[in-house]
Amino acid sequence: MAIKKITLVLFILLALLLAGAYFAQQQIAHYLTIPRIDKTMLFTVNAGSNFSRLGRHLNEQSIVKDLTWWKAVAKLYPELTNIKSGTYKLPESANLEDILKIINKGIEHQFKITFVEGSTFKDWLITLKNAPALAPLQKTETEILQQLGSVHQKMEGLLLPETYHYHAQMNAFKIIENAYLQQLQILDKLWAERAQNLPLKTPYQALILASIIEKESALAADRDKIASVFINRLRRGMRLQTDPTVIYGMGENYKGRIRRRDLRAETLYNTYRINGLPPTPIAMASTAALYAALHPAKSNYLYFVSKGDGTSYFSKSLVEHNRAVQKYILGR
Repeated sequence: MAIKKITLVLFILLALLLAGAYFAQQQIAHYLTIPRIDKTMLFTVNAGSNFSRLGRHLNEQSIVKDLTWWKAVAKLYPELTNIKSGTYKLPESANLEDILKIINKGIEHQFKITFVEGSTFKDWLITLKNAPALAPLQKTETEILQQLGSVHQKMEGLLLPETYHYHAQMNAFKIIENAYLQQLQILDKLWAERAQNLPLKTPYQALILASIIEKESALAADRDKIASVFINRLRRGMRLQTDPTVIYGMGENYKGRIRRRDLRAETLYNTYRINGLPPTPIAMASTAALYAALHPAKSNYLYFVSKGDGTSYFSKSLVEHNRAVQKYILGR
């Protein structure tokens, strides 16, 4: 009789244990699968975080409001405890299992930053400074050039205007380095494939011309014709006489218009006063502008003027050009 009682008690205890285990398992499954995020958000796991610290951080952010089952999750699902630091994008309605899998994979959220064609290095510095979650650039222009191993004195034109991706707290210099290496690679390739008999002695001169074409061309289809104007002028020894170089040389003194005295000013970038190309690019040139500089249209054009609708009128003589100026500029 005593043996039967003991057996019954053991059976009841075992049943209770199994029921308790089943209940706990169900609770943990619910704990892992209920939605935790109302809307998509960024969440940062600090360096040195482990599973326990992650739980506290999620609790502080009110993502996981109850840590009752947190240690149990670690014991039952050890594959979810390999925590990697970084900034992660947590999708709307993500549950705890989703969150832990994202953090365990270590695939950080990629931020985007875009630099437009024709922007200057000064513009780039402002864009980098305002970029979210990007570690600041703590180098001068000279220090950047030295670290890149460049022989040039200015960053202008040396970077490829494009959209770049970065992760949180990446140093801004990495973006500059990437843009520099890409521009250098493109420049080397296009220089090797350039048209014959161009009045350009070095790849850097091609970059200078491309930056001018970039600033002068509102329409992509006009790039090669604009390039032909400047190439024809260089061949004939004519001055380029292009306003964007004057504006660049004026720097902070440019207030929205060019006056007669600005065209007479003796600056390194006043192509109304100097012969040939200015000493450096005046902006970041796109691949298309660089291609146009090295593959200009075959033409006898020496002048062009904006028609006011994004297109340009091209002329072969000064008389024709002056008529176009009267029509499209003075007669608007």
